[in-house]
Amino acid sequence: MSKNTKKSHIGLIIFIIILVLAIAGGAGFYFYQRQQPKKAAEKFLSSMQKMDFNTMESMLQSSDLSALDNADIRNAAYTDFFIAINKKMTYKITGNRFRLQDGTASITAHIKYIDGTSIYKETITEFLRQIVSSAYAGNKLTEEETQKQLATILNEKAKKSKTDEYSETDITYPVIKTNEGWKIVSLDDETVKIMSANFKNVEEEVNNSINNMGSSDGSDAASVPEASESDTLDLTTDKFTIKYKKHTVTKDFAGNPCVMIYYDYTNRASGTSSAMVDVSLKAYQHGEVCEAAIPENNDDAIDHYTAEIQPGQTVNVCQAFTLTDESDVTVQAQEAYSFDEDATAKQILKVK
Repeated sequence: MSKNTKKSHIGLIIFIIILVLAIAGGAGFYFYQRQQPKKAAEKFLSSMQKMDFNTMESMLQSSDLSALDNADIRNAAYTDFFIAINKKMTYKITGNRFRLQDGTASITAHIKYIDGTSIYKETITEFLRQIVSSAYAGNKLTEEETQKQLATILNEKAKKSKTDEYSETDITYPVIKTNEGWKIVSLDDETVKIMSANFKNVEEEVNNSINNMGSSDGSDAASVPEASESDTLDLTTDKFTIKYKKHTVTKDFAGNPCVMIYYDYTNRASGTSSAMVDVSLKAYQHGEVCEAAIPENNDDAIDHYTAEIQPGQTVNVCQAFTLTDESDVTVQAQEAYSFDEDATAKQILKVK
């Protein structure tokens, strides 16, 4: 082999080595860059678990966490609850659509998180009971005291919950390369929902429930209960038991006909309560809700409706409703301020 041929072979080998190194270096550079948006998403999700708001904010291009405040996640009153909830959140990156040319990516994460809907429903029910009881006792709470009361009940219900209920979802985060590194574009509603364990939705239910307290609009015919001749106004819940005793027809203070419905109320809760706080009793005639009435004659059972009684105690209660004529009245009892629509008792009362 000639000297020139050897030089040619050596030059070719060197060229191939340089080409391989260049390709490997390019692949390494691409692989390294591809991992950066994934790492950014992982850092963001990890900060969610830790309730590390400073890191979360630093990982957002928008640097805007105001949506967390709308859900009260950064409210000091609920800190203990949200810390306990979010540390149980887990995630796994399942997708990475990386675009080197324009410095963007879409990172998909499969997230498993605590669904606090049941806890919130129990909290709201108890919260509304206590608010009604406080109002009847003449106690006016400040906004701060009301919030503290809600937070206390929330923590108690969460601790008493025997098993955690989980939900799962997939979120695709848009990620962009900035001068400060890769960042998630903005905080999305689904992430807020996860961190709040659906608290934002239930908080609206609290407001709606408070606004509708005491409402007795009978315009919705679909809400009028259907009862059979064998149905009896007997209902037992974790909070109370009521048992129908009798009903009488008399006149109200204005001389108009009204029906007086008597039932035994037993307090099954751990603290004092009353039929007014626990029981939602409605009467219907001709598909319309009958208005509450004030009978012309006083009756101790009427006073028992608002009386605070001790756990395990039973009193005879009376509630009165106006009548339009002598047709049958359908009555329905439910647990007041409760989301459990299945806990219902109905009965048809003969007026004539």
